[in-house]
Amino acid sequence: MQDPLVQIESNVRGYARLFPAVFNKAVGSTITDMEGNDFIDFFCGAGSLNYGHNNRRAKAALLAYIQADGIQHSLDTVTAAKVDFLEAFKRIILTPRALDYRVQFTGPTGTNAVEAAVKLARKQTQRSHVVAFTNAYHGHSLGALALTGNQFYHSQFYGSHNNVTHLPYDGYMGEYDTSLLLEKMLRDPSSGLPKPAAVILETIQGEGGINVASDRWLQRIASLCQEHDIRLIVDDIQVGNGRSGKFFSFEHAGITPDIVCVSKSIGSGMPMSIVLIRPEIDTWKPGEHTGTFRGNNLAFVSARAVLEYWTEPAFENQIDERSQIVQAKLRAICAKHADHAMSVRGRGLIWGLDLRCGDLASRAIQNAFKEGLLIEGSGAFDQVLKVMPALTIDTALLNQGLQILESAVDAAVANTTHRPSAVPTTVN
Repeated sequence: MQDPLVQIESNVRGYARLFPAVFNKAVGSTITDMEGNDFIDFFCGAGSLNYGHNNRRAKAALLAYIQADGIQHSLDTVTAAKVDFLEAFKRIILTPRALDYRVQFTGPTGTNAVEAAVKLARKQTQRSHVVAFTNAYHGHSLGALALTGNQFYHSQFYGSHNNVTHLPYDGYMGEYDTSLLLEKMLRDPSSGLPKPAAVILETIQGEGGINVASDRWLQRIASLCQEHDIRLIVDDIQVGNGRSGKFFSFEHAGITPDIVCVSKSIGSGMPMSIVLIRPEIDTWKPGEHTGTFRGNNLAFVSARAVLEYWTEPAFENQIDERSQIVQAKLRAICAKHADHAMSVRGRGLIWGLDLRCGDLASRAIQNAFKEGLLIEGSGAFDQVLKVMPALTIDTALLNQGLQILESAVDAAVANTTHRPSAVPTTVN
């Protein structure tokens, strides 16, 4: 269809090109366009809708709050909605996990949390250098952009790379344990690596291609940070909020980061971003870091409502059951197309189907959209299909979406005239 906004909206828009439709309403894991066509959502607002569109718990809480003339905007003043959220967050999420964190509210997006986290680490340690990793994605504001690996987002005219070193992520060099490289460089005064203020990482790289760090690698990185008095920052913006199968993705490895960045699904579709800080390193002075929309009370209300899922013991089991369904289907697709050497990786309800070719993945995404499924690509060459349904998706709808995905990949492969090379050579 013709883009109705092409004459007025900036050329920067991207998802409007990937999903050429005018969407009108959405409930749960189904989104509907103006023409009445339904789409199953395996995209989830790039990870912002873990609890689905218009989650019934959040919706009911928001309607009641607005009807009662609840405060909407409050900067960092104390409101009943903020108190309710923070008390519930401590009781439901932090205390059962034996986590002791202060909560900082930043601007409404994930990159705001990253900026605040890195700024605090530099202030608290009185050091300026930061270690990030290959294929990392931490946002597009200038400080966070320096931490992001993909060259597509960088330019010589903006975004300073000063004081940032990218080292190889787990698995980047095959079987070699890349934590050994960090260990060697930290212990060698001639390595050229200044003692960092922080190491920042995603336990599962979403935009980077669904690269899952092993528990052992994460434990070694955490140990090195502790040994060298470096602040470990975990960016849990996309893979937190239950996406990995647990509320925090680092729970699997049994580590406790110094600082955690949380955004996207924490607000159940409402803009919200927080930084979790160990109390002893919360050295901010009053007003030293601010953000106009750090007091979004509508987000406090919706976030409080969906925290209730984590009071239900069966909720994590439900995520695991759906995870098994996704794994089985993706492995079956790989087996069907064994000559294309596809592969699968992931955890919880974030999975990647690596087609090893950006063009092939692009055709599969287009085919899926035509058949009523929203899904996007990831990875350095956009060669990995990112399967990211809502944690609350009905199993029948999940299976229906996976069947569409299989058909879309089948059709894309059928139109391929050659076998993809071992290393993708095209970028979409």
